[in-house]
Amino acid sequence: MTPSLEDIKGLGTKIDTLKEAGIDSVEKLSNSKIEELTKLKGIGKATAEKYINNAKDLIKESESSGDTEEKSVETTTNIEEEEKIQEELKKLEEKKKNLQGKKVEEGDFILLKITSKTQKGRIFRVSSVEDAKKAGIYKEENEKQGQYSPDFVIVGKPGFLNEGLTEIVKNMNYFEKKSVRIPPTKAFGKREPQKIERIGIAKFRKLNEGKNPELGQEFVKQGPQGNQRGSVVRISQGKVMIDYNHPLAGQSIDYNLEVIDKIEEFNEKIEYFIINKGIPKESISEFNINYNKDDKSIEFTIPKMFLFQNLTYVKFGIAMDLQAHLADEINDVRFVEIYEKMAIPAMPSESIDQKVEEFNKEQETEISKEQEEVSTEKE
Repeated sequence: MTPSLEDIKGLGTKIDTLKEAGIDSVEKLSNSKIEELTKLKGIGKATAEKYINNAKDLIKESESSGDTEEKSVETTTNIEEEEKIQEELKKLEEKKKNLQGKKVEEGDFILLKITSKTQKGRIFRVSSVEDAKKAGIYKEENEKQGQYSPDFVIVGKPGFLNEGLTEIVKNMNYFEKKSVRIPPTKAFGKREPQKIERIGIAKFRKLNEGKNPELGQEFVKQGPQGNQRGSVVRISQGKVMIDYNHPLAGQSIDYNLEVIDKIEEFNEKIEYFIINKGIPKESISEFNINYNKDDKSIEFTIPKMFLFQNLTYVKFGIAMDLQAHLADEINDVRFVEIYEKMAIPAMPSESIDQKVEEFNKEQETEISKEQEEVSTEKE
């Protein structure tokens, strides 16, 4: 609250005298000079000095009080935030206590922490930024894409893990840690000779937009049964060898596993289905999601940031997953894209008036010329 002259001690009836002289605020009085105040009726040098000092003291008190109030508000906010954090942590602890030691059940929605490595010890998949940095495989762009996060899995359902891990996880307990080795047949498959192709460099260039082959480069071959993704593994004697096997095919894979959470809330399940299709977690809040319990329909309004991206497969994948894994709760899935009308700059009225005036002048000029021609012909 801003102090007024009435709040200054000792002014009394001199308030009116000060206001008549134009000194109508505490700030003006504090900035006044003694010789200016002594010119006013009934105010001596000592009194003038006292008034000025009292005004300055009042401003200091007011500022100090304001800082205290701001600190008080800030402290209250911090306390409320801390209480919310503590409440969430308490809920997580209670949840963990209830799940501890319980066996996962088929159909449970879980988060699985995974560290994957080849038999030679090369780590290629982790579930946290810390683990990625420890393994020396951290990349900032991978973190932005959400690659260093636990896997969202529906226990016993295909499409989330390879066959070997799907079988292992079904027999785990919550918060249990397990190390396993999965053979090639249940990991990334055996290496199949028929998936290795040799083609001439000229043909490769034709299929590769005229570019020469490079060792290790990714190559996509289009075909009637879909695209095949492979990599160039050898270039020799005018031939290019392309391997369409998975890079880890034929290898046994070592996994460190831990079931770290159970997803039970409906909205949270929806969010993880979206994340599972490649949408960054921090962008989920931008989606407007409306669920109609009566007809079991769900509607997603696509955020502006994604309107000009090709989300055809993402939307199709989300719809299929929701209808398959939440079949009792979801029927129709709708996606809404809103393209707001662009504002068209209004033409200034001056410009319009100017054009009308120019047009009228042109018309007058033409009429004058016609009249002159007619007059000339008569003569």
